[in-house]
Amino acid sequence: MRSFDVDFLSMGQAANLYFQNVKPEKTTEPNKEVVSFQDVLNAKVEQEVKFSKHANQRLENRNIELSEDQLERLNQGVGQARTKQIQESLVMMDNLAFIVNVKNNTVVTAMEQGESGQVFTNIDGAVIV
Repeated sequence: MRSFDVDFLSMGQAANLYFQNVKPEKTTEPNKEVVSFQDVLNAKVEQEVKFSKHANQRLENRNIELSEDQLERLNQGVGQARTKQIQESLVMMDNLAFIVNVKNNTVVTAMEQGESGQVFTNIDGAVIV
């Protein structure tokens, strides 16, 4: 079976080229970076933290609303924790504290800093943003 050296072909185009025994012209642009779907997916997943049901309940019960700037800073803090290979991180921002499962990119719980008595357990790192 003959393979084709092009980016995209419709089934009809591929059939015509195969039966005509014609090699298609390359249509790639110079200096065009090829990015795989997996790379795009990983970048998107790593950018945005998710909130567990418990964390959402905590935020709602305490009337805590995060601004876009705060969400961006929280994502940056989680990214910093990831680069240091932290698994369970405390991320402190403004007067808020978040416990984040870095591997799953998920905020497990959220609280105001004075609420917990300044004791945080089951973490292996902290990030202040």
